[in-house]
Amino acid sequence: MIRCCPFRLPACMRRLLWRARREDSGSALVELALSISLIGLPLLLGTIYTGVLLFYSIEVSNAAHAGAMYGMQSSTYASDTAGITSATQAEAPEIGTNLTVTPTTYYACSTALDGTQYSSQDAATSACASAGGHALEFVKVTTTYVATPFARIPGTQQTMTLSGLSVMEVQE
Repeated sequence: MIRCCPFRLPACMRRLLWRARREDSGSALVELALSISLIGLPLLLGTIYTGVLLFYSIEVSNAAHAGAMYGMQSSTYASDTAGITSATQAEAPEIGTNLTVTPTTYYACSTALDGTQYSSQDAATSACASAGGHALEFVKVTTTYVATPFARIPGTQQTMTLSGLSVMEVQE
């Protein structure tokens, strides 16, 4: 009677298992490639998609700030809507004339900056005199851009409206 250790495999079984392991070594690589293509590619495209929209959002906000910086130089520049629009669109050359610019000027009392906004300096001066303050002029630039993503991804919007706002006091 031949005794066999229960934990040891016969030599022929060991050779079969070794051969099977050696032949399956390429399947792990194939599984990895499939996993990356099914998970990695959508993640990469989603990251690019989000990055492009973030870039345009920053451009729209920076353009509004540049327009307000142009208008805050003096009352003459604040009333120059064509100059403000030109300065704003020049700040975002990737978007260019597709950027909608809305420059406005308004007046507020120095004692209540977040209070009532007046459309004329005379109205603001008379209202501020009774409150013990003086009228200040502000320029407000609002920018909007309708972004169309480069790819249609299910579950996302086809267009996104990006907007920027900048308000600055006009230097006299």
